[in-house]
Amino acid sequence: MSPRTEAVSPDGTRLAVAVDGAGPPLLFLHEVAGDLDDWERQVEHFAGRYTCVRYNARGYPPSDVPTGPHRYGQHAAVQDALSVLDSLGMSAAHVVGLSMGGFCALHLALDHPGRCLSLTVAGAGYGSAPHQRAGFAEEARTASRLFATDPVAAASAYQDGPTRRQFRRKDHAAWRAFGARLAARDPVGMSMTFAEVLARRPSLYDLRDRLSELRTPTLLVVGDEDDGCLDVNVMLKRTMPAAALHVLPNTGHTVNHEEPEAFNALLDVFLEQVTAGRWPSRDPATLGRGLVGMVNDTSAPSPASVRASSKEIS
Repeated sequence: MSPRTEAVSPDGTRLAVAVDGAGPPLLFLHEVAGDLDDWERQVEHFAGRYTCVRYNARGYPPSDVPTGPHRYGQHAAVQDALSVLDSLGMSAAHVVGLSMGGFCALHLALDHPGRCLSLTVAGAGYGSAPHQRAGFAEEARTASRLFATDPVAAASAYQDGPTRRQFRRKDHAAWRAFGARLAARDPVGMSMTFAEVLARRPSLYDLRDRLSELRTPTLLVVGDEDDGCLDVNVMLKRTMPAAALHVLPNTGHTVNHEEPEAFNALLDVFLEQVTAGRWPSRDPATLGRGLVGMVNDTSAPSPASVRASSKEIS
């Protein structure tokens, strides 16, 4: 059992926190169907060199489960992450988020860039594409209602979704355990999270201007069978100047579960490069210039034209 502690968010919500290892801070943010235990394989790998910090989001016991809708949302999620860092006296951390946690990581860096040494954003993007917005919000509200009334049925449907079947194929026992944990989650917390965090979060496409100014070293990781996130991650790569994109083959949504060794290896190299000051920003001349630049054209496009190009091609 990892050493457990507690953080308290500004609105009084108590958050259950686990801390392992020693070294530079490495903060993990879980997905909507997970909790802090989902990062066990990463903690096993990194705790010898990093201080690994995990916590359960609000609505996920033993963290508090607020009952008011106004107590949930993207802003509250960011404040919770800050509260965890503050409770441990950490001025900044390398931040790793999966799906819902990836959205939180991006918003944390946008609102408080000085608190993020780096970002690893995995499996993030659902509902962001313009053609997905309305359908995703309604799907999240439907999930909210089902988790409130029949959490076992909701968990079964969610567990067997099209981007979880890859996990089932690779490790059926772990996939079954994942579904069992999901079915046992607090129905109020799950319902509120789907309705107030997922259904209401802003599209990443609407944040492109802000993301194009973000200089935090960023590793984007997505499975090639995670259809709702693939295009979004290509957009993020084109938009964020300090981002690199890695696509894991034959992989769905839960990349850290499906391919833990590959995920850990990617994160290892990324963190080493960031720490050594060797993580590059993209040369803007590589955006929208075709295969070969004009022989006599040595000028690079302006930042404004790069942002415009990113919008047009995404």
